[in-house]
Amino acid sequence: MPRRNQSRKSHRRTEPAVGGSLFGNALAREESGPAGYDGERYLVRQVPGARATKTYRCPGCDQDVRPGVAHVVAWPSDPGGADDRRHWHTGCWSGRHTRGLTRRWS
Repeated sequence: MPRRNQSRKSHRRTEPAVGGSLFGNALAREESGPAGYDGERYLVRQVPGARATKTYRCPGCDQDVRPGVAHVVAWPSDPGGADDRRHWHTGCWSGRHTRGLTRRWS
């Protein structure tokens, strides 16, 4: 029996969505920074759990972001800002405006 609700054409996007940019093979969106950095703009990219292979330290809660846990990567949108990439728990990034950073980086 044929499957329904599937078109024969591929619906692949060739351009990034409005407000985002392509970083590697992932779409990054631009958002305001954490508390204390509200004036800065950050590029944010989702990392699915299947692609998370290392342990990182979340600057929002100072706890480990373990392998296999979906999270976000954020970095300043300034030129050269990708060197300041930080891995955040999704909930910590969502609550970044209501609390300050627990971990400062240089």
